Amino acid sequence: MRFCRFSHKGHIHWGLLEGENIKPMSTLPFIETKFNGESIPLKEVKLLAPAEPSKIVCLGLNYADHAREFKLEVPEEPIIFIKPPTTVIGPEEEIIIPRSTKRVDYEAELAIVIGKEAYNVKEEKAFEYIFGYTCANDVTARDLQKKDVQWTRSKSFNTFCPLGPWIETDLDPSNLSIKLLLNGEIKQNSNTSNLIFKIPYIVAFISSIMTLFPGDVILTGTPSGVGPIKPGDIVEVVIDKIGTLKNTVKE
Repeated sequence: MRFCRFSHKGHIHWGLLEGENIKPMSTLPFIETKFNGESIPLKEVKLLAPAEPSKIVCLGLNYADHAREFKLEVPEEPIIFIKPPTTVIGPEEEIIIPRSTKRVDYEAELAIVIGKEAYNVKEEKAFEYIFGYTCANDVTARDLQKKDVQWTRSKSFNTFCPLGPWIETDLDPSNLSIKLLLNGEIKQNSNTSNLIFKIPYIVAFISSIMTLFPGDVILTGTPSGVGPIKPGDIVEVVIDKIGTLKNTVKE
C-alpha cells in the first residue's frame, strides 16, 4: 500500500493512494487505518513529505563503490550521523543552496520509515518495526563536509532532506534499482542489493544506540556518482517499486 501526506484546501491529511485517488485518513497510518470522507483526486492535492520524523538517522559509505569514489576504506561497522527534522521537504519543493557553501551535492538514497517504537531490536525482528520505504536525497554541502571533522554542518541546512513522494509498505527492499537524474541525465545508477549493511542489520544497529519512534527515518546510504547541483537544476531520485522524488534547486 502507498500512504501519503498531503495538503488539500488548506488542511493537511494522511491518506491511502489508490491509483489516481487518495482516501483521506482520520488517524496516523502508523497507528491504525481509519478513513474519513470521500476520495480526492491526486491531481487536486499537494503532496508533502511522507514523514514528520523526530530525527533522521543516516548511514555514510554504505555502498562499496561510493567508498572507493572518495578513496576511503569500506567501514567495518555502520558510520551513522543525524540530520535534524528541519532539513525535511517534500516532492516538488525547492532545495535551497546556502550562501556559506560553494558546492552542494545530491545523494540518492532509499529511506526506511519506522512504524513503531524500536529499542534494542533484534536483527531477525527488524522488519516488524518498519512501516515502509520512500525516496530520499541526502543533500550535502561537500566543501563543508571536507572542512569539518564531523558532518553535522554539511548535512543539516534547511531543505537538505527531500523525502517522498509517498511511503510504500508492500516492498522487499533487498533488490531495488536506485537512480538519480540531474536535468534528465542519469548520474547515479545502482541497486539496493549493493548495500554493505543490509536493512535488518541497520535497524538493529541503530536501535541498539537510540530509541526510534514511529515516523523516524533512516537513510541507508548513497551509491557512487554523487555530484554538484546549482540553481535551476531539476533533481530526481527514482527507486523501483516506489516512485520518483523530484525537486528543483534555488539560491
